[in-house]
Amino acid sequence: MTPEVAGAIASAFGTEIQAGTTDDTPTMLIGSDGRSSGPQFVEAARKGLAATGCRVIDLGIVTTPTVGVMIRALDAAGAVVVTASHNPIEWNGIKCLDRNGLAPPPEDAGRIITRFKERRFELVPEDRRPEPGMDSTGTRVHVDRTLSTIDAELIRKAAFTVVLDSVNASGGPAGRLLLEELGCTVIHLNAEQTGVFTHAPEPTRENLRDLADHVRGTSGVACGFAQDPDADRLAIIDGDGNYIGEEYTLALAALRILQVRGGVPLAANLSTSRMIDDIAARFEGATVARTAVGEANVVAGMRASGAPLGGEGNGGVIVEAVGWVRDSIAAMGLVLELLASEGRSLAEIVDELPRYAMVKRKLDLSSIGGRDAIQPALDRMREHYANERINDADGVRVDLEEGWVHLRASNTEPIIRVISESSTSEAAEQLADQVAEASGLS
Repeated sequence: MTPEVAGAIASAFGTEIQAGTTDDTPTMLIGSDGRSSGPQFVEAARKGLAATGCRVIDLGIVTTPTVGVMIRALDAAGAVVVTASHNPIEWNGIKCLDRNGLAPPPEDAGRIITRFKERRFELVPEDRRPEPGMDSTGTRVHVDRTLSTIDAELIRKAAFTVVLDSVNASGGPAGRLLLEELGCTVIHLNAEQTGVFTHAPEPTRENLRDLADHVRGTSGVACGFAQDPDADRLAIIDGDGNYIGEEYTLALAALRILQVRGGVPLAANLSTSRMIDDIAARFEGATVARTAVGEANVVAGMRASGAPLGGEGNGGVIVEAVGWVRDSIAAMGLVLELLASEGRSLAEIVDELPRYAMVKRKLDLSSIGGRDAIQPALDRMREHYANERINDADGVRVDLEEGWVHLRASNTEPIIRVISESSTSEAAEQLADQVAEASGLS
């Protein structure tokens, strides 16, 4: 990733946007997650979009879901987000969002990538490039949109104390504003948008020990929330200081949606825990559409089924009424509404949810013969489990009475993943071993 690359991606996206509109100067938004490397890439992307004739509005340092919300609010044609999400501080990246505020579907993304690789841009003369603009209302608009979808007064009456870790990135202002609007007493860790992370930014158990200690060491805390740098993922610490696992974020949000809405459809990717299926089974008529891994695929499943909520087991919750992007802000609102409605501790609620153990393994493709080894491994797995329930929308997932296992190639790394879930760690390990042997990867 260099400024030249960022500019070229933006020009490829801008050209694709221009090809799909009759507006000579479509409005495009740009935002960043606050990393210290961000400004150079934001400037390069702004110039790249402007070179294709787009009018660019800079939203500043904001969460990725905020950018999605603002696409709708400003009737923009799309947006570019400069973010490396949960990846370490030395990383950066570019995320494109279309006019619906969601990641472009595979066919559209393919055209953008081809334009980028071939440098096929449609550029306009400099004197026809619109002047850029600024908009600083994103955080307020996003929080207001979230407040309109939950029972804010119920939460205010509960008067929760919450510890929030924003990892010195984009999520701090929106996270704090939401919690304060909900009447919470906020203990805010790593709140400043310095872009210098005080711990590894992925919201995993080992990276959130300080947050857990703060919750454990402060009396009366209802829970702790942890955002990743672009605040599309949310991890949760219960009031006793225990990390409950990112898989529970979607499960808790889904439980609250079903309590309020009844048996509505939901969506989750194939690598997400069975908890959401078990919770849905408690509500007559509720269904769970399983999709390929990736935010765009989950959104496609939500739209096809009419689901008001979907997500992934990495702490990513998508609330249709707020936006088509994984959203830690909306997720916090739903979890607090659940706590206020139940009148019990988070630990008590979690104890009543289905409990599973999940195993995640990854194999470097170079150690198994490269990408040419992927399809034969999938074919062998499909043949081995031919009499079981198979979903091959993304790799191969097999559902068994004792659990499930999913074999798939990563979209972002040169690895193949084996993910299994069962009632115990030992059983999940055995499932993973079985798949490794059946697919010829052991």
